[in-house]
Amino acid sequence: MSRPHDPHGQRPAEPRIERSLTLHLRGDWGSANLHRVCGWIAQELADRCGPHTRIATWNSRGFGDAVRAVGRGEVHVALTTPAAFAAAALDGRGVYADECYPDLRALGVVPQRDRLVVAVDKKHNITSFAELRTHKPALKLATSIHDGVNHVGLAAHEVLTRSGVDIIGWGGELLEDERPFESLDHVKEGRADAIVHEAVMLPAWQEIGRHLNFLEVERDVLDSLAADYGWPDAVVDDGYFPARAAFTTLDFSDFLVVTRADLSEDLAYAIAWVLGETRHIIEGQYRHLSPERSPITYPLDPHAMGRSPVPLHPGAARYYEALPTS
Repeated sequence: MSRPHDPHGQRPAEPRIERSLTLHLRGDWGSANLHRVCGWIAQELADRCGPHTRIATWNSRGFGDAVRAVGRGEVHVALTTPAAFAAAALDGRGVYADECYPDLRALGVVPQRDRLVVAVDKKHNITSFAELRTHKPALKLATSIHDGVNHVGLAAHEVLTRSGVDIIGWGGELLEDERPFESLDHVKEGRADAIVHEAVMLPAWQEIGRHLNFLEVERDVLDSLAADYGWPDAVVDDGYFPARAAFTTLDFSDFLVVTRADLSEDLAYAIAWVLGETRHIIEGQYRHLSPERSPITYPLDPHAMGRSPVPLHPGAARYYEALPTS
């Protein structure tokens, strides 16, 4: 069994689980950041469990499907992004209105500073949503699929609809894909002249960004999304995109590690301990990138990793409460 405190009153005690476990995790499509996090958790957890422990990582999309897989008991632990979107599953808001999961709990947050941004080719001379509504251009807009699962497609639909933008009604076209890479390629290769997407740290954004006007999302739209779904907003820093001053848009940050309340307390503590105390393992995979351009925003802070939009599992909470005050 894991102990909540180091006997010397320093770092939280390292967990030791004598029994062998069979666990199912759920990451991303297979080659992106959520799968990396699952591999890190699996490696460090297996080192501290019984000798016949087996841990599998299932492919996933990393969005609403991951939340539902945990809520339905299909897997023990899953990662989903952005973290704030999972809170609606607790009380059945938005896409979770048909099936909510009040027993959803968090094991921790892996910080990832990201934003959902709306951008239009400079050839249209549009710099705001007000101008977009006035001119109603026939845009070919690249984004993710809006199927109630993909959080990018869901957020893009909500932002555009609440902003009074009708791409199809104005004679335009939606180019919808699952991952950001295809959407960025549509713009880079001239198939699209507008985009709504995230993963703003990817180098392709710098390549296409000099040709785009990034639109600030209007305050009433952001406030309505916060009120209805608990989605926060955030600022894109001055100069993050080429020659673009700071602007406000929808926050798309953080990977949330979720489970259910019935996960054993010692296991929940152990996974939280792995996240906080072996963070150098995952940080080392991103240190060739500057923190502001990294898919995981290092250095990781265990105190911040314990601040979750979903209630912490009691076992995980024991780890974060045992951290020395900073």
